[in-house]
Amino acid sequence: MDITQFYQAFFEEADELLAEMEQLLLGLDPQAPDSEHLNAIFRVAHSIKGGAATFGFVALTDTTHLAENLLDRARHGELQLTTKMIDAFLETKDVLQKQLSAYRDGGEPEPEMVARICAILRQLALESGGTDPALTAAPVPVPAAAPVAAPVPVAAPATPAAGGALKVHFSKVSENDRKLLSEELGNLGSVVAETQTDSSLTIWLETACDADDLIAVCCFIVEADQIEISAHPAAPLVTAKEDVEVPAPQVTPVVPVAAVPDMPATATAAAATAAVVAAANGKESSSIRVDVEKVDQIINLVGELVITQSMLTQTASTLDPVLHERLLSGMGHLERNARDLQESVMSIRMMPMDYVFSRFPRLIRDLSAKLGKQIQLVTVGKETELDKGLIERIIDPITHLVRNSLDHGIEGPEQRAMAGKDPVGRLTLSAQHQGGSIVIEVKDDGGGLVREKIIAKALQQGMAISETISDEEVWQLIFAPGFSTAETVTDVSGRGVGMDVVKRNIHEMGGHVEIASTQGRGTTIRIVLPLTLAILNGMSVKVGNEVYILPLNYVIESLQPLAKDVHSITSDEHVMHVRGEYLALIELHKLFDVSGAVLNPMQGIAVIVQADGGRFALLVDQLVGQHQVVVKNLETNYRKVPGISAATILGDGNVALIIDVVAVQRTNREKAGQLAAAPA
Repeated sequence: MDITQFYQAFFEEADELLAEMEQLLLGLDPQAPDSEHLNAIFRVAHSIKGGAATFGFVALTDTTHLAENLLDRARHGELQLTTKMIDAFLETKDVLQKQLSAYRDGGEPEPEMVARICAILRQLALESGGTDPALTAAPVPVPAAAPVAAPVPVAAPATPAAGGALKVHFSKVSENDRKLLSEELGNLGSVVAETQTDSSLTIWLETACDADDLIAVCCFIVEADQIEISAHPAAPLVTAKEDVEVPAPQVTPVVPVAAVPDMPATATAAAATAAVVAAANGKESSSIRVDVEKVDQIINLVGELVITQSMLTQTASTLDPVLHERLLSGMGHLERNARDLQESVMSIRMMPMDYVFSRFPRLIRDLSAKLGKQIQLVTVGKETELDKGLIERIIDPITHLVRNSLDHGIEGPEQRAMAGKDPVGRLTLSAQHQGGSIVIEVKDDGGGLVREKIIAKALQQGMAISETISDEEVWQLIFAPGFSTAETVTDVSGRGVGMDVVKRNIHEMGGHVEIASTQGRGTTIRIVLPLTLAILNGMSVKVGNEVYILPLNYVIESLQPLAKDVHSITSDEHVMHVRGEYLALIELHKLFDVSGAVLNPMQGIAVIVQADGGRFALLVDQLVGQHQVVVKNLETNYRKVPGISAATILGDGNVALIIDVVAVQRTNREKAGQLAAAPA
């Protein structure tokens, strides 16, 4: 049987297990380690070793075997954990991740990398008073053709252990399962005796394996609650495979089955034989793995359904409600059901922000040690959900912001003490929903941004700025390409690259960045993103005969301009006075060259929007309404249009363009900068 078809499931499960291992290791207190955490970390190594042995991934098997030996001694109290050991286990996790990547790409891990980490683990074993793990027999990989489902095959001992055996009892098992179980346990030791009935199987086994190993193997064939394992001083004198039930004396259980943790759903080792796959077919599961492309296809189809429903609703609105009462009632039900279906399908792609936040304890631990700083990480809103497509793209921007906060934002312990602060700095990552958006904050209690320093650096780089610009606009300067106020360049940050990429990536996701900072007290960077790129909460506006969509997360308010509030800068440029602030007034009909639009600003509507750290006004003819729209990629179906981010289909079948508010703001700023730089 070709087991390579099960590689991907193993790789995905191993990735999840390694992420779990890292979190558990970071939470361990070397002086008083939590026994449950140690057991869980051991099970991760044990599970990965089993799958790796089944598929013949030798380097992965050897590395996890050495780590497992140390972890087994730690959980049984045979060695005292140290920070050095935890560092070594974390490094082992990183190496295992690289080994997985190599196998995933169809290659082999670097021999030097494998040899180095194995040497470190062996040295730790010797330093902690153990024997050289190299002398301990590692699991023997199972050939792909062998009818063996065991993830952790172990050679049977040369001689039975003196004085006893394990009694393994299986209840409610079929004849085929009894045969498989008997074969598998025979591979793990020496079967002393065996009894069978129509619904049960009892085997007395001399083995070097512990109960966890036996359960790990058998759970691929039967459920955990069908297995009972107990210590037995001596096996009954019964001929093997005798079809009689032999009464057994009362024994003390070694491992209560109820206490056995759920085995990881790798199912890759189990899939080594067709029989095990068949045995698994009848088992229920609380979750399934589905290819993301299939989910995207369903989302697209639901989007088309919503558009079709919107068209029908618009057509039905012209009918006489008395003559067509039943039809209109049915349309109402269809609209509600379509919206519920849309929300349910969208929720399939949603993932908790813990997927992102869980990566940072390790990063902060390593960086704070490198920088000589003491930093406490606080996370808020880990359960807040975001679209999978966005959540994977937001990891890099947040990572860069965190590194910047650690290097430039939070001071060293001595500086903090001199400033009357707690020597331990505080970095907070938070996420929360606000309307149709998610707000992610990276907040530190460091020294904050220095306005004068940023302005001086900007002028030095030739930026055309005014000394009177607002703090919000000053803070946005740090996102300029090549901009850095760092006095020294480190391998963490300070080269002036990255922050512009952070901003660009967030804009590409339909979001924007806001900064608030107080000198001496810290900085907060807020990232505002739509919950998903597939559905958008928008305001439809009309300019001439064209309808455009404004994303609602940018809109602050709308009002009709008064003559006294609109002022001309040039013959073609206007500003609008709104509650003590002068905002640029951008006329959409000029921006998109729309004919038949309202030319007099006082006869139109000004929509106040905020983007890129500043506010401005968009002049439109009229407001049409607010609704959810299905986003269609314009570049895929047409081409890139300046000032437009995407398109949608309206209820009447017409296409409406979605305005890229950030791009409009950027274009306006560049134009204003050119005017300011022009000679008088």
